[in-house]
Amino acid sequence: MIPSSSDLDARRRRRELEDAAVDTTDVLVVGGGITGVGVALDAASRGLAVTLIEAEDLAFGTSRFSSKLVHGGLRYLATGDVATARESARERHLLMTVIAPHLIRPLPQLLPFRPGVTWRQRGAGAVGMTLGDLLRVEARTPRSVLPAPRPVSARTAQRLFPALDARGLRGGMLSYDGQLVDDARLVVAVARTAAGMGARILTRVRAEELRADGASAVDALTGERFYIRARSVINATGVWAGTLDEAIAVRPSRGTHIVLDAADLGHPTAALTVPHEGSISRYVFALPQRGGRVIVGLTDEDAPGPVPRVAQATEPEVDFLLSTLNRVVTRPLTRAQVRGAFAGLRPLIDNGADATADVSRRHLVASADAGFINVLGGKLTTYRRMAEDAVDLAVRVRALDAAPSRSSSLRLIDDHAADRAEFADAGDAVAEGIAVTRAEIEFAVRAEGALTAEDVLDRRTRIGLVDADRERSQVAVETIVAWTLAEIG
Repeated sequence: MIPSSSDLDARRRRRELEDAAVDTTDVLVVGGGITGVGVALDAASRGLAVTLIEAEDLAFGTSRFSSKLVHGGLRYLATGDVATARESARERHLLMTVIAPHLIRPLPQLLPFRPGVTWRQRGAGAVGMTLGDLLRVEARTPRSVLPAPRPVSARTAQRLFPALDARGLRGGMLSYDGQLVDDARLVVAVARTAAGMGARILTRVRAEELRADGASAVDALTGERFYIRARSVINATGVWAGTLDEAIAVRPSRGTHIVLDAADLGHPTAALTVPHEGSISRYVFALPQRGGRVIVGLTDEDAPGPVPRVAQATEPEVDFLLSTLNRVVTRPLTRAQVRGAFAGLRPLIDNGADATADVSRRHLVASADAGFINVLGGKLTTYRRMAEDAVDLAVRVRALDAAPSRSSSLRLIDDHAADRAEFADAGDAVAEGIAVTRAEIEFAVRAEGALTAEDVLDRRTRIGLVDADRERSQVAVETIVAWTLAEIG
């Protein structure tokens, strides 16, 4: 099989790594999360030569640990940050109508009116949903994409979320937001779209030092060191940005989710929105996922000290999420029913606030003293705008010859594993009870840049979120990955 121009595989990586070591690129992007791949796509679509390097794998860090929502910024309205809420609504509109409608669906979200949700919280939630709908109107998102919020009866509320406790239930408010099929899949789709426009996407390449004219780097697979020359350099490494520029004050905040079986909650068809006790701006969400799972999150905890390779959920956070959900369901869930947990670190910009919940979610784009550009902060929904701002600054300060941004009108690549697989029994599930086919595993290696079984288990699919699922799938995934890599050569 001859790869198409958007395919990322081991052979392409080797070839483009050799090229990157000898020529000069217009834009060197450091970091393969959603912001970094967004920068690569924005720059490549302007006609610039782009090389992206990532120390681990695509979506290795924060980008795979979100709530998988493309949201309009209801929380920011509640805290009075109208500018961030408006930007979120505009970017959500672009993602759901132009850029990635094939990766996002409208998700109904229910705020229940029952004991444990105060009248103040009900009123604030209803007002916030109404104001959020005004931002939807301003962004010109049609109601066919995101229906308007409305009150619902107790009967409807229970139909949408069967585990909801009926005692004292007085219905609720139903609103809609965008839900990603998967956050890591969005990252891969953006990266492949950029690759289709000529960008080099090089994983397992670690930047050791950034300068205005390039970066010293090491191939993590071979240990070879080399220098990548560039006309501009953009640091998009998120919570690790401070390791490449000591002047950056990053304040990591840990957001934790737990994974439950949908059956334990009656197979809900809407997300449940539960306010924190005493708060009108912070919520816990129970979010239905494909594959019969519900994720519940998230926390917002200071995470000082060295940044870990992979953040870990803490038992107090797991207990908090369970106890918050248990306030509104008929049968309290136990710790034994938690199938998995995951945590990510938000790359917040330290503004001296007492708590990370009060730190702004707005993004920062600025030139470092060494001459490269830093982009960090923000959130998944606004990645495209962050990327555009970063490339705009690079074009201006480094005098690059580039067209204006057109990322707001670019649809992300949309192809299917079933149409590309060669593995025998490609349509079979990788393991009993796992809603991932062998074709998807092969496709991850042939087209999506996966180099190891861990890349597949933890990022191209989300099998690894549940330890028991990983154990049942591990041998089959390793076999398919090894066979496919051997076929690629």
